[in-house]
Amino acid sequence: MALPESRYTILVGNYGSGKTELSLALALEMRRLAPESRIALVDLDIVNPYFRSAEQGDRLREAGIEVFMPSFAMSTVDIPALPASIMAVFEQDFDRVIIDVGGDDTGATALGRYAPQLSARREEITMLYVVNPFRPLSGTEEDIAELFGLIGQKARLTPDALVNNANLQEHTTAQDVLEGQALLERVSKRLEVPIAFTAGLPHLQQELPAHVQESYFAFTPIMKPDWLVDADE
Repeated sequence: MALPESRYTILVGNYGSGKTELSLALALEMRRLAPESRIALVDLDIVNPYFRSAEQGDRLREAGIEVFMPSFAMSTVDIPALPASIMAVFEQDFDRVIIDVGGDDTGATALGRYAPQLSARREEITMLYVVNPFRPLSGTEEDIAELFGLIGQKARLTPDALVNNANLQEHTTAQDVLEGQALLERVSKRLEVPIAFTAGLPHLQQELPAHVQESYFAFTPIMKPDWLVDADE
């Protein structure tokens, strides 16, 4: 699969869509493919303090990726603020910037604050709407299309493409991925927005039809919500 070629890759979606994991994976893969490039990951999630890319800040920095996050991220402050330092990704010479936006239309409001900067760079942006149809309010064409519109309004930017990230954590099967693909193909026709790629666990790729394999981004999640960690223990 060819990664997004745009200078800015923005990931939006519903809670539990997996966009944070995907943001981390894309940043690390871009770094692997272009080790001399300057890459940044921006955590714009001011809504969910429990499951965010900022938690992996040290790992990203060790890989040579610059990290920007809300003030007081990873603290007990209820409402983090967006620091002025985030403007650096628009003012400095970054080769690639990945922006992880908070869940649903509420989280997309934070992105809307940067509408002037984004509008001026629209041709350099790919905005991906990540969908996990096994999460609440994401299982039907109507739900996905409605949130697509709401996110676009709050972000003041319309997503360019869809991403099929159908998963049930480690219990995901190839059939689950294909069910998500079929749903997103219907949504794609309805919204007239293409599917950029399908994302999922590496071992599932060979079980999928050739046309899905060709646009498959295989990655292994590196974060787990507390409830899943507790279950494993």
